[in-house]
Amino acid sequence: MIQSAVTIALVPQLKTGPWIFWENLEAGISKAAQLGFDGVELFTPAADSIEPSILKTLLEKYSISLAAVGTGAGKVIKGLTLTDPNPDVRKLAITFITDMINFGARFNAPAIIGSMQGNVAAGVERERTFEWLAEGLSALATHAEAKGVPLIYEPLNRYETNLINTLTDGAGFIQRLDTRNIKLLADLFHMNIEEESIPETIRKVGPLIGHVHFADSNRRPVGMGHTSIPEIAEALYQINYTGYVSAEAFPWPNPDEAARQTIRAYKQFFTTASSHTS
Repeated sequence: MIQSAVTIALVPQLKTGPWIFWENLEAGISKAAQLGFDGVELFTPAADSIEPSILKTLLEKYSISLAAVGTGAGKVIKGLTLTDPNPDVRKLAITFITDMINFGARFNAPAIIGSMQGNVAAGVERERTFEWLAEGLSALATHAEAKGVPLIYEPLNRYETNLINTLTDGAGFIQRLDTRNIKLLADLFHMNIEEESIPETIRKVGPLIGHVHFADSNRRPVGMGHTSIPEIAEALYQINYTGYVSAEAFPWPNPDEAARQTIRAYKQFFTTASSHTS
């Protein structure tokens, strides 16, 4: 069964970003549980920002799961990426993400690498940058495998990275690596910009998809833009996807209504008998 999740950001520097709930961990978890979400996706300043025992208590109290943990604060706060020309910075990036993998793995949740993949820097050969990305992802995927979780890699749109922008290119890249513990994140907002057909791409890369970010064309909650969700939902059923569709969307018009709209959309497309025809 495809599961629902909603994002909670605890990073003040990311206040303008596409996350539904903000600042108060227990309030966000409580509201998510009350609305019927299966999980929450967390964005924290670092792996040690939340005491694991506290998070465990809250997840158990509200009978909800940890869907994934984001690593974007590593770039936003610390300026770290896996493709920085400075090898010391790349090492710090790997350490930051490794700590996040360890944190998430306590709850069987994978870490997501999005913005921390970085960019091809001015004056650096593109091939060299991809070598750094491959080295970093391979090392992190191997560590994640030892912890019992996959590593989630997210292709971003052209305005956020000049590395990999489509799921097809992302699939080709990770399949050339030695590890098989990397899964792709299908972010519907990024895909709306970059893909010729979102449903066709989902069917094409199929088993490589490990997480879905559930947002509309304008990055508002699903149902507030023009993305055609029925065909996307059908494609996810066709590839037998059973992971999360997680609302990484702007909290528009406010967090509570954004969460309510998301769970309405989830129920419409993923929990009704008419949600797929296969």
